[in-house]
Amino acid sequence: MTAPDPAVLRTELRLFRREPGAVFWILLFPALLLAILGSVPSFRQPDASLGGLRTVDVYVPVAVLLGLIVGGVQSMPQTITGYRERGILRRMSTTPVRPSSLLAAHMVVYGGAALVSALLALAVGRIAFDVALPRQAAGYLLALLLATAAGLALGAVISALSRTTKIAGAIGSAVFFPMMFCAGVWVPVQVPGQRAAVGPRARGAGAGRQGHLQQGDRPRAVHQRGHGQDPPHPPVRQVGRQRPRGGGGGGVRPRDPRLDTPWSRSFR
Repeated sequence: MTAPDPAVLRTELRLFRREPGAVFWILLFPALLLAILGSVPSFRQPDASLGGLRTVDVYVPVAVLLGLIVGGVQSMPQTITGYRERGILRRMSTTPVRPSSLLAAHMVVYGGAALVSALLALAVGRIAFDVALPRQAAGYLLALLLATAAGLALGAVISALSRTTKIAGAIGSAVFFPMMFCAGVWVPVQVPGQRAAVGPRARGAGAGRQGHLQQGDRPRAVHQRGHGQDPPHPPVRQVGRQRPRGGGGGGVRPRDPRLDTPWSRSFR
């Protein structure tokens, strides 16, 4: 993707600041939600079902990802699709502005907003509730940047496939809730049967840290990984058995960049 045009980037940043809904839900809401959850006295007490962690400790990584998900799959696709509906993209086709430059400007604006939201959530967790900061700052920053890039790429796909703002909102909402589930909004406080069996051979894979996740291990592992510690890992041979199954998508042929999508048709 080409670098965003400075004039386009300044314009999109100015338009973003004029959207109070986007500013609130992306920048302020994650930190506000964390502050509300931390105000509950029971959420500041260690919980045995969470492996000895506090609920506010577990929800800091969730708040970090919340602004990223809202901006990437809900706000950005509706903004770009709104440009298409109002004919802005068609009129821009008569100017030197390239479609890739406009898309890059949106990704920079929403990606920067997501990173600022993550910093606010970490600051609120540390200052207000004494949540430990990540030990491996470089690794944590790299993981956060990769997650931001993945969320924005998914938002770009939604923008390309949606013809109207309503469709973009519907697809974004359908993607939003599974992503929030994977982010840990609903923390698994107990694994049925005291085991998280991935397949029929998981029961025989071993015991302790190599065989299964007991009650409270999964929240503890998530918290330890986010703060630079070493959580329990599955055995290497078990991961190797999953490799052929998950690597099958690596041979998918990339689509022609000139694919006839609503995004490309908007500039014709």
